[in-house]
Amino acid sequence: MANRAKVSETNNKDKVESTWVRAFRPSAEWPDKEEFLDVVYWIRQLLGIVLGLVWGLIPLKGFFGLFMFVSANAASLYVYVSNYQRVDEEEYGGMWEITKEGFVTSFAGFLVTWIIVYTGLHGQASL
Repeated sequence: MANRAKVSETNNKDKVESTWVRAFRPSAEWPDKEEFLDVVYWIRQLLGIVLGLVWGLIPLKGFFGLFMFVSANAASLYVYVSNYQRVDEEEYGGMWEITKEGFVTSFAGFLVTWIIVYTGLHGQASL
């Protein structure tokens, strides 16, 4: 029984490692569609936090900052999916379905990071 648990744990670890190896390898094969969508989701989360840090440091504010985030997020995802991974979008329901994957949580992470960094660095203390 313990051997079976160790084998299962090792297989899961190998699967995770191979997923991230494929995520950064151009034109990788994705036999499991959900696995690719998971990679898209987590890349977007990382991108949201990084852009929030950058926007807070610059400092961008207002509608322009929001518009730039949406544009940068969508453009980087499009380049990753169509040019780097060369995935057939129709297998996933079209580019719109891939674009929706993880956008709202990425946007939330971006906003929280942007607000905290901007306020911490550029906010005025009021007593």
